[in-house]
Amino acid sequence: MAKSIDVSGVDIFYGSFKAVEDVSMTIEPRSVTAFIGPSGCGKSTVLRTLNRMHEVIPGARVEGKVLLDGEDIYGSQVDPVNVRRTIGMVFQKPNPFPTMSIYDNVVAGLKLAGRTRKAQTDEVVERSLRGANLWEEVKDRLAKPGSSLSGGQQQRLCIARAIAVSPQVLLMDEPCSALDPISTLAIEDLISELKERYTIVIVTHNMQQAARVSDRTGFFNLNGVGQPGRLIEMDDTQKIFSNPSNKRTEDYITGRFG
Repeated sequence: MAKSIDVSGVDIFYGSFKAVEDVSMTIEPRSVTAFIGPSGCGKSTVLRTLNRMHEVIPGARVEGKVLLDGEDIYGSQVDPVNVRRTIGMVFQKPNPFPTMSIYDNVVAGLKLAGRTRKAQTDEVVERSLRGANLWEEVKDRLAKPGSSLSGGQQQRLCIARAIAVSPQVLLMDEPCSALDPISTLAIEDLISELKERYTIVIVTHNMQQAARVSDRTGFFNLNGVGQPGRLIEMDDTQKIFSNPSNKRTEDYITGRFG
């Protein structure tokens, strides 16, 4: 069941340095939300706070609230491992486990959770690879290493690995930046299919991609050099790209800066 995320008054720190300031937003279930903006403005940092990946960096901390269907994922009783199971993540560079087979890559998360019955894992592998539009391409070579696949296939394998543990939310940090145009199109088509079952948040430098795949778009920027990143504006994607409310958004989208 896809879930909503409510972010309110979030500040993000690396040690004493405030990287991002006062972010508030609502991310609707079964939708695609894109984060756009120039490099270094906090897009990926905010994305990583949504499943507590940010805090694996020494000295990193978050103030404010991130609610998943009303539950604070930073609550004192909440296990971050469970948060990351519920809110999966796909990274910029395809990162299949290089020494593992395609099959074992998909079930890696299940095995960590102690689910190892072969009949069960067989079913999950096929379902997840079908969900990532990869099954027909790899069904006859599941024992081959994940690293033997092309870049676009590896990224879809990483998506299959993420959905194998049945998350409700998928975070994607520039999932197409290392891919060729054909592989990028395959991932974009897949995102459109996956939003029927998952809540998806994607960081992208490609504004055309944001316009193509997302329902809502958030524009991030800095107030100045050395200043924290901020969410400048968030709205329906069509409005952001045709009639944004903030002049800074308009200047970025029309190429006047950034």
